[in-house]
Amino acid sequence: MRHSLYNVALAQSTILPAAARTASTTGATVDRMTDEGGFRSALVVVHAGTVTDGTHTVEVQDSPNDSDWTAVADEYLQGTEPALTSANDERIHEIGYTGHQRYLRVVVTASGSPSTGGVYAAEILLGWPRRMPPARA
Repeated sequence: MRHSLYNVALAQSTILPAAARTASTTGATVDRMTDEGGFRSALVVVHAGTVTDGTHTVEVQDSPNDSDWTAVADEYLQGTEPALTSANDERIHEIGYTGHQRYLRVVVTASGSPSTGGVYAAEILLGWPRRMPPARA
């Protein structure tokens, strides 16, 4: 097996790309046990397009059971959860997750009454499964 990220990582969407968002958004659940791989690592990737107004605050949440969600404590995050504005748009923001919960998602809270909002998406890159390479659809 060749050494590459393809063999040790799997990308999962939590917030799909869409037209500009003006309201808060709750991302889809990402299961770290996808493919029974038991992924040991996770990286949240927020791809910010153009943000014209408002503040869109990113929060990483985790859950042991896919129903009881809490904000991830800072001690389990690497990097900073961004507040997307026109000052830091059109770039990639990365947040490492070192916690132990099975389920992850991203929630974005919009504030400042945005009228045209912002374009962004979020993915969770799962890494280092117990069984390699991960199965792909």
